[in-house]
Amino acid sequence: MGRATKARVAIFPKRPGAPPVQEVRCAVRFPLSLPVVIQARRRQHTAQTRNVSASGVLFEMENGLPVGEHINFSLRMPGGILGTAHDVLVDCTGRVVRCTKSQAQTQVAATIDEYRFVEQ
Repeated sequence: MGRATKARVAIFPKRPGAPPVQEVRCAVRFPLSLPVVIQARRRQHTAQTRNVSASGVLFEMENGLPVGEHINFSLRMPGGILGTAHDVLVDCTGRVVRCTKSQAQTQVAATIDEYRFVEQ
């Protein structure tokens, strides 16, 4: 399993010559590859997570989703990551904030606006 990372993203200001501003994300990201089915506009899309945090997730999928699209999905989080004896199912609601296409796949970044743990 990979290491958790805290991202630092340089944001370049519009004013030429001004120094870049650092944005520090508050949530730790875990590099997890988990199968997931995303529900958007009454359609289902299969995807694979690339990283997950308490506030967002990065998916890789065949086709993208529009930025701003509201989505629902469930993640089966490994117990070892959460410090529990068993895996935990988490139902999530969020929205797409970025979509980047490459030759083979599309990366879709989404916020997690709400989540709840599902008893099994």
